[in-house]
Amino acid sequence: MAAPLSAAPLSIPRVKERPGRPLTGRAVLLYIVAFFGVVFGVNFFMARMAMSTFGGVETDSSYQAGLTYTKENAAAAAQDSLRWKVDAHIEPGRLDIAARDADGRPLTGVTLSAALHHPTDRRFDVTLDPVSLAAGQWRATDQVVAGQWELVLEISRDGERLFRSTNRVVVR
Repeated sequence: MAAPLSAAPLSIPRVKERPGRPLTGRAVLLYIVAFFGVVFGVNFFMARMAMSTFGGVETDSSYQAGLTYTKENAAAAAQDSLRWKVDAHIEPGRLDIAARDADGRPLTGVTLSAALHHPTDRRFDVTLDPVSLAAGQWRATDQVVAGQWELVLEISRDGERLFRSTNRVVVR
């Protein structure tokens, strides 16, 4: 015969209660206010820093920019009708420009201005001083440095701009 099972009482250890404050509605309110206070404070700080580094303004007057755009469109149409051919060769230390009219003759009686505009920072823009070599030929040897640039060429006669070209170039 099998031994009878005895039913001994099980003793469950008691968990000691921690002394402390109970979680109240006031504490929950303070936690929520503190959480959102930190979130709003960080957002305000980040927005303030973003606005102080770049205000988002590209032009002072959009109306004036629109008028300039209309003038530039008219000037581009007039430039296309001239059918001039302007070639430029650029390398470190030198920019050569040759300009011919629609019949292939070198341009005479015109003034050339040239500039290298930095694509991201206007503080690095360079105005070049091209020297006339012959009719329709110019060379600039100052401040042509390696890098990525926008080459801006303008040809004018008697103060009136007749030709403008802007091209992205890489000087190596």
